[in-house]
Amino acid sequence: MIPPGETIGILGGGQLGRMIAMAAAQLGYRCHVYAPEADSIAAEVSAAFTCARWDDAEAMAAFAADCAVITYEFENVPVGPLTTLGEAALLPNPRALEIAQDRLSEKRFVSDLGGTPAPFAPVDSPADLAGAVAAIGVPGILKTRRDGYDGKGQWRIMAAADAEGLDLPAKPLIYEGLVRFFAEFSVILCRGADGDIRYFDSPHNVHEGGILSTSTLPAPGAVLEQVPAARGLAAKVAEALGYVGVLTLEFFATESGPVFNEMAPRVHNSGHWTIEGAITSQFENHVRAICALPLGGTGLAAKAVEMRNLIGDEAHDWPAILADPANHLHLYGKAAARPGRKMGHVTRLTFG
Repeated sequence: MIPPGETIGILGGGQLGRMIAMAAAQLGYRCHVYAPEADSIAAEVSAAFTCARWDDAEAMAAFAADCAVITYEFENVPVGPLTTLGEAALLPNPRALEIAQDRLSEKRFVSDLGGTPAPFAPVDSPADLAGAVAAIGVPGILKTRRDGYDGKGQWRIMAAADAEGLDLPAKPLIYEGLVRFFAEFSVILCRGADGDIRYFDSPHNVHEGGILSTSTLPAPGAVLEQVPAARGLAAKVAEALGYVGVLTLEFFATESGPVFNEMAPRVHNSGHWTIEGAITSQFENHVRAICALPLGGTGLAAKAVEMRNLIGDEAHDWPAILADPANHLHLYGKAAARPGRKMGHVTRLTFG
C-alpha cells in the first residue's frame, strides 16, 4: 500500500490528469505532473510540475525519483522513454499502452480473447486499400493506426471509387467496415492491485462529429441486455494485461450482440458522470487501485444521470446551468476555446 502523503506521478497534463489529481488530493496524496506542454491544466491543481520532452531522460528520471507510483492520463504517451522510469512503479501496465496505441494490435488482441471487432484489414499502400475495400466492402472507415482521437485521422469510404486516388498519409493505416448499430455504450471497470474488479454502470453514449456529446444512465433496456457479454470481454482484457486501474472499452450495440470499438487504458470521458453520479468516482477508484487501497462502491448515486460535454467555442450561459440545482458544472480551465475542444462538462442528477 502507498500511504497518503506520498507522491503520485501523472504523465500528461490535460483534464483527465486534472481530475485524477483532484481525487488524489482528497485522499491525502500530492501529485507531480510530467508533460511537454507548458500550459497544463493538470499542473494547476498539483504540487509539482515537470515540463519536458518525453525523450528527456534526465528530466524523466528526476520526475520518477519524486514519485511513489506513476500513472498516465492519455494513451498516446510514447512507450520508449518510459524505460527511464527505473524502479518507479508504472500503473496500469505499459503493455496496455503498446496495444491501445496501435489500432491493428488492439483489434487482434481483442479478437484473440474472443471479442468481436468490426471487420478490419491493415493498409500500407493503395493496393492494400483496394484489397481491403474489395474484401470487407463499403461503407467503411480508413484510420491511422496510431494517434488520432475524437474523429481525427479518419476518412470515410462510402463507395469503392472513394478509395481510388486517395492521397494516403505516409503512416500505417487500417480499414474497418462500418458497423450497423442502434446504440453505443462503454464498459468502465476498475481492477485493484489484488485483482478485485468493480464495474460502473454502462452509459448510453451519443457522439456528434466523432466526439462524445452525452452519456446517459440508465441505458436503454436493449443496451443493458448486451452489457454482461461486454463486461466479460473487458474482464478478459484486464486479466490478460495484469491491469491495475480504470480501463474502458467502447462498444456498438448491434442486433447480433456487442461489437468492440476501441479500448482506453485510462479514466474515460464517458465516465465523467461518476464524480457525482456514482458512489465512488472513476478517478478516486483509479487512485485507490494504483495505491493498492480497497476499491470503493461503483453503484449509481441517483435514479438517473446525464453527462453532457461542453465542446468548442459554443456560448454557454454558466449562471443558467448552475440555476438548475440538479446540475454539476465542471470547467477545465482551458484558456483558448476552439472547435472540437472539450472545455468542460455538466452532469445532471435525477432523484426519485
